[in-house]
Amino acid sequence: MNIKKLAMVVCALTMAAGQLGAKEITMKITERYLNIPVAQEVSRKRMTLMVDGEEVRSFVIRVPTYAPDYYVFVDMSEYLGKTLTISYDATDRDCRGMDKIYLSDEIDGQASMYKEENRPQLHFTTRRGWINDPNGLVYYDGEYHLFYQHNPFEREWENMTWGHAVSKDLVHWTELPSALFPDKLGTMFSGSAVIDYKNTAGWNQGDTPAMVIAYTAAAPDRQTQCIAYSLDKGRTFTKYEGNPVIDSKEKWNTVDTRDPKVIWYEPNNEWVMVLNEGGGHSIYTSSDLKEWKYQSHINGFWECPDLFELPVDGDENNKKWVMYDAPGAYMVGSFDGKQFVPESGKQHYMSGTLYAAQTYSNIPDSDGRRIQIGWSRVTHPGMPFKGQMGLPTELTLHSTKDGIRLFNKPVKEIDKLQSRKFVSKKNLSADKGNNALQKYSDEATLRIKLTMTLSDTAESGLKLYGQDILRYDPKAHTVNGVAYSPENMTISADIIVDKTTFEVFIDGGAYSFYWERKPDANNKDGFRFYGDDLQIKNLDVYKMNSIWE
Repeated sequence: MNIKKLAMVVCALTMAAGQLGAKEITMKITERYLNIPVAQEVSRKRMTLMVDGEEVRSFVIRVPTYAPDYYVFVDMSEYLGKTLTISYDATDRDCRGMDKIYLSDEIDGQASMYKEENRPQLHFTTRRGWINDPNGLVYYDGEYHLFYQHNPFEREWENMTWGHAVSKDLVHWTELPSALFPDKLGTMFSGSAVIDYKNTAGWNQGDTPAMVIAYTAAAPDRQTQCIAYSLDKGRTFTKYEGNPVIDSKEKWNTVDTRDPKVIWYEPNNEWVMVLNEGGGHSIYTSSDLKEWKYQSHINGFWECPDLFELPVDGDENNKKWVMYDAPGAYMVGSFDGKQFVPESGKQHYMSGTLYAAQTYSNIPDSDGRRIQIGWSRVTHPGMPFKGQMGLPTELTLHSTKDGIRLFNKPVKEIDKLQSRKFVSKKNLSADKGNNALQKYSDEATLRIKLTMTLSDTAESGLKLYGQDILRYDPKAHTVNGVAYSPENMTISADIIVDKTTFEVFIDGGAYSFYWERKPDANNKDGFRFYGDDLQIKNLDVYKMNSIWE
């Protein structure tokens, strides 16, 4: 049982020039977590944490006057035994919200964590607070690092910090303390991570290479690019004293210059940064990660750039470069280390809730995959968190009748979550398919693999409680609203169902769809195949184990 150890607090009200000032409480730090109540209906006010007289955190938060909606927490383990002073810019004259703050060796609600009603069971979510863009995706020493945009103090966007989680298998994640906090240059916006094996920045220590991150510091009037490094596998970072390393507001006359993606370009023996600014992506180069030189620019991209090389159809002698942005628009082309030259028009490989996807750096050559994770913009009603990461996927380039296209499919590690096989059938009518699926309509997690011959006269597909999962419109030649013409009217789909999402990968990843799971409360149909003459060639359904088990 988690017994709350309530802190003995002293509430001090101060008056200055007739105005009410900050409330303060003081306590000895004797347990790991500072649990702070939050209520969404109250306005945000600034809270500052001082340890032995030095400021360690400052953020805005909604401390309730009466009952909280949920609690958030601050890990105080590095300050055990010291004195904490909490000041809050309250406007009322009592301590009703402040006296609900307490220290404990457990996070408030820890006993039910990862088992909550609307907690996704296949996707990474943070313990508390808001998440958006994945940041700093890098593999190092057996760990996949997932940094991400994070508000630790509320389930809505604010206080941008870099959260941090690690995984050994891309499936099961351990959330670590936050890695980057706001400073005098601004809050911590998106960026990337590399391993500086050649010690170009001079921060390596013996045989330990520095993990270096490039990130955007966002102030109200400008966004600048900064560098930080870690020598303990990303657990703590030291910000470069020469930050910012790029301040391009003068060049583009805009606040919007952000989301640096850094890669190592071996032919030129230098670092390359792709930066979103000026209505597109700019290329910068550096020999030491500190001094950067502008090289070129390409218009028509928005936010969260990525740039990588892939073989076409698996042919290592025929490689192309891919540049993309947050909404999933991409171009295939060539790159010489200084300029990206597109060889085809802009395409999309996915649609729906996924946004700001980034690919991993430093994947071993023996693996060779281009692995991606994106932010899935979904809600989780009643939960003390919001937003989740999409499943990790593998990106590949393939020749198609329309040209070279980017494919996207779940990484093979997802297979290990499959447990019981509920259904394995072939050659079914829509009605028989409904009978096979019906009893699993209320399952929290499923994987459905199927191949269907679609109707060429009327809409056909698959719904769950009235919500489309897969819908083909033969008149518009669209799948889920996107232009797509299945060959021979046959389509395959890999559908992954979680508590709050559907992820649908068609025809081996030729296109992918990300939906928030929103059943029609008045619909009682459950799973339903529909469409004239629809035929299900094969149907396999699996129960999926929780990543939190």
